[in-house]
Amino acid sequence: MSHRGSLLFTPSGVSAIAATTPAESTPAMLAPLFAEPEGAVELALLGMGADIAAAPAALRDALRAHGLRFEAMATGAAARTYNVMVDEDRRVAAVLLAVP
Repeated sequence: MSHRGSLLFTPSGVSAIAATTPAESTPAMLAPLFAEPEGAVELALLGMGADIAAAPAALRDALRAHGLRFEAMATGAAARTYNVMVDEDRRVAAVLLAVP
């Protein structure tokens, strides 16, 4: 896959998202994640860019409202963690903001 933008990985597939910074991250961009069947995702990894950054409060609140645990980290770490968890057959999703 050749793509230079930000991506959302869910058990159902990969979606492009418009956000390129944590501040641009909104609950609306997580619609494909929230559409997953209940129990399909146990943890959402939030890759917030080149450096670790907190996810915006609205994003955290939306994830909690959908009963999802989440972990914010740098995008590189989130991608590596996602790959390990998928290899372990864990129920995981990832938001990976593009790193310039």
